[in-house]
Amino acid sequence: MSVLRGKHVVLGITGSIAAYKAAVLTRLLVKAGAEVQIVITPAGKEFITPITLSALSSRPVISEFFSGRDGTWNSHVDLGLWADVMLIAPATAATIGKLAHGVADNMLITTYLSMKAPVFIAPAMDLDMCAHPSTTDNLDLLALRGNFIIEPKSGELASHLVGKGRMEEPEAIIAALEDYFSTGLDYQGRRVLLTAGPTHEPIDPVRFIGNHSTGRMGIALANEFARRGAEVTLILGPSSLRPREEVRVIPVTTAEEMLSQAEEVVGEVDLAIFAAAVADYRPRYAHSEKLKREGQEELEISLVRNPDIAATLGSWKRPDQYFVGFALESGVGVEEAKRKMRQKNFDAIVLNSLQDPGAGFACETNKVTLFDREGGIEAYELKSKEAVARDIVDFIARRLGL
Repeated sequence: MSVLRGKHVVLGITGSIAAYKAAVLTRLLVKAGAEVQIVITPAGKEFITPITLSALSSRPVISEFFSGRDGTWNSHVDLGLWADVMLIAPATAATIGKLAHGVADNMLITTYLSMKAPVFIAPAMDLDMCAHPSTTDNLDLLALRGNFIIEPKSGELASHLVGKGRMEEPEAIIAALEDYFSTGLDYQGRRVLLTAGPTHEPIDPVRFIGNHSTGRMGIALANEFARRGAEVTLILGPSSLRPREEVRVIPVTTAEEMLSQAEEVVGEVDLAIFAAAVADYRPRYAHSEKLKREGQEELEISLVRNPDIAATLGSWKRPDQYFVGFALESGVGVEEAKRKMRQKNFDAIVLNSLQDPGAGFACETNKVTLFDREGGIEAYELKSKEAVARDIVDFIARRLGL
């Protein structure tokens, strides 16, 4: 029996040629036992008829705010309260932009803005639109707000060009929904500490020593733990990204600030995940005035070692706590990751290598291998960092027997 049985699904359909797949998607949802309410944009009706969709869902299809001239209207607020999940498939670039920026000019967008349930978005568009910074930035923003992005696939598109932009197949979308509902709130009542992002070690009021970390991986982990019921505290270095609203964020700048804040929290948590890219060294002196280059052909900066946050807190770890570290290596790094796990008293460690294209800093994707102290090893293919976060949280849940 599918975990979708009895679930209320709002299916949003937009103006894409991939709208034909919405018929199959509707049929699969109904077959799984879900109740499906379709909301379609005016452009969507140019690609697939409401009659077809209504026959498949056994419900009238909603498109307009007002259903007639008798004063009746469709309540997006009621739909937001009724739904267990909202799925927008296909989602065009225009709709994605409206979702990201709250342009509530049709029934689908207002329903999204009223939605209390999780939202899954399956983009569909031509390859250039899919790769455009406007689209990728909007999808990043939606993901950071806690929406689930079902990545489009590469293949032949409606333009007959070949590239990324095909909407994921209906069977895979159903599998993503089933995976979500089968997970549940397995971390309910657990308290989790995460460190994420870079640290900036000041040279003067303008310059600093840092690295290319954006904090995306740690934020994705914070979002996943929070989604699954945990009480999450995220100590976040300088980053333009932000997690879900329910995550408690403590912003910091330097390694010493991050350690100080972590020391105050770590004794209260059940799990600690050290995903921050902490600068190993800092300038011995931080100048109070901006350094001038006039008259100086060379500039020497004396560096001192920063505290090792993970090792320091690892030495405090109680038997009832579970600590996980990260190891970013320029080589394969398996033995180095295992050494760090033992030295820093981690229960598990996440290894990723800069040799793997698409892994590491400033990427939307990551490729990781997980190790635990009992010799367990799990390696994963290249995935979005949100998907990697789910793998890591699942890995920990299995070790904790959740």
